[in-house]
This record gives sequence, C-alpha cells and structure tokens, in this order.
Amino acid sequence: MAWGEWEQLKAEARQRVPARMQLNQAVAAGGGGGTAPHGDLTVSQEDLKAVGDAAYSLYTDFGQCNDLARISSMKAAGGLTDQGFLLGEALDHVATRWVDQVQSLLDACVHIYTHLDFTQAIHKGDEARVHATISSTSTLDHGFDRHRGY
Repeated sequence: MAWGEWEQLKAEARQRVPARMQLNQAVAAGGGGGTAPHGDLTVSQEDLKAVGDAAYSLYTDFGQCNDLARISSMKAAGGLTDQGFLLGEALDHVATRWVDQVQSLLDACVHIYTHLDFTQAIHKGDEARVHATISSTSTLDHGFDRHRGY
C-alpha cells in the first residue's frame, strides 16, 4: 500500500466516525474526547455533594414531617374506631402501610448519602493512582530522552 493511499484511507475513516480517543497527545482543555458535552465520564465532586446533601435533607425534613402525619392519622384512626366507624380500621391500616413506605424512603436516602460518600473517596483514590502512573511514565520518558541525547 502506498503512503498516499494510507493517508486517504485515514482521512475517509475520520469523516465516517469521529475520533473518540487519542493516545499520542494530551486532551485539549475542556474535557475528554467523547461526544458528550463534558466527555465520556465526568464526576464532579460538587454534583455528588449536592445529591448527597439533598438526600440527607430529605431524610431529616421528611422524617420530622412524617411524625406529624403519622401521629395525627393514628389518633384519628383510634378516635373513629372508638366511635364504631369502620373507617377507623381502614385509616389505621393506611397509617401502618405509610410507616412502612416512609421507612423504605428513609433507608434509600441513607443508602444514597453513604454511597455517594464512598464514591467520592473511590474517585479521589483513582485520581491519585492515575496521576502517579502518568507522572512516573513522564519521568521514565524523560530518562529515555536524556539517554538518546534529546
């Protein structure tokens, strides 16, 4: 295959499929090489913190509001039952199911909050490991360049 033919095939391939990864140079400022606006994988600590804070806020606020609704419903159910209304039993059943659902929601909030804390720690460790690997590769390259006389 002639050099000109090789160059033509590369140009045609670039037109068909946008390049996704470049190993021969650093990525330009602004992010990765994917088609997403901010690259293929972006983890913003601020975004993770905002989601975790929202889960914690929902946990604390909903937990307090839930107590008011639960107590009122159970009082009403007891009062209706004492007066002989079948509706009291139904309301008590709903209030009991409500407690179960609230607990599921609160458990999910705790899971989200703790998982995001864990995710932040993992990503920080990954960042440090990648940085160390790249730094050591750069040092190695520099040593080879010095050996070659560059």
